[in-house]
Amino acid sequence: MRGISDNVHGVILAISSSIFIGSSFIIKKKGLKKASATGTRAGSGGHSYLLEPMWWAGMLTMIIGEGANFAAYAYAPAILVTPLGALSIIVSAVLAHFILKERLHIFGIVGCVLCLVGSVSIVLHAPLERKIESVMDVWYLATEPGFIIYTCVVVVLVLVLIFRFVPRYGQKYMVIYIGICSLTGSLTVMGVKAVGIALKLSFEGKNQFKYFQTWLFTVFVTIFCLLQLNYLNKALDTFNTAVVSPVYYVMFTTLTILASMIMFKDWDHQNATQIITELCGFVTILSGTFLLHKTKDMGNSPTTSIILLPKTTKDTESKPTGETPKLTVEV
Repeated sequence: MRGISDNVHGVILAISSSIFIGSSFIIKKKGLKKASATGTRAGSGGHSYLLEPMWWAGMLTMIIGEGANFAAYAYAPAILVTPLGALSIIVSAVLAHFILKERLHIFGIVGCVLCLVGSVSIVLHAPLERKIESVMDVWYLATEPGFIIYTCVVVVLVLVLIFRFVPRYGQKYMVIYIGICSLTGSLTVMGVKAVGIALKLSFEGKNQFKYFQTWLFTVFVTIFCLLQLNYLNKALDTFNTAVVSPVYYVMFTTLTILASMIMFKDWDHQNATQIITELCGFVTILSGTFLLHKTKDMGNSPTTSIILLPKTTKDTESKPTGETPKLTVEV
């Protein structure tokens, strides 16, 4: 019963987190726009947004959301908490539609609904939280060969993206900035879960900060969070918010679930039906984000006029003067 109760607490915290984080995208984007009007854009390497109060308001909102997310990982497995980030897609897309005037097409709305349906499917079949008695248990899982190999691959990919692809293609391809955020984010979540568990156990009277591993996880999380923040700002300043949010969600969720499978072995105690249902739910989310991505420009397309000219000139010949009659159809 405790495992179910922990999962409920984790879901509530994750939903609250998504609302705050989704709103923060919009507030920060407003701040970045105001800052770019008087200084160098973040996408071009500028940092004038640091002097903009609106951007800091967005940061505060994101910190609150991340705090709730942080707590959620201490109570529930990553495979349950992470997919609920789909709610932040819906929040940011809707707010961008009304506040930033980045219009959301009807297919974008369908995409949001698919993201929500897929998330619910995953939540209903998610595994219970693994029983952890000490931060040393997490350290043991983090130092197993499988997760060490995954960590090395992620670090190499991030370095290649930063030093080779960002200078050449960062302003053209959104996936570069988002790829850096998502790769580092998958490792950050594992570190956040470790620190969250340490805090939870410490509050229960089992001090975990006597272990140097707890402090190592804390430093690790801090560094990677700052790296994510930097490249997320660049992505938000350069590309459409309604597209950045879902693409970031898909890549981040995919890699986080993969990292959690490798480190915590979340699916070891589930049957094939549960696993397949979770995968179907995730595919549904991918379908929703694909719709959002493919229709990102349709909502902003201006109304066009189609001029239909008559096939014959019989009517115009009877008129010695005047304009050729035409029919305008609004699309």
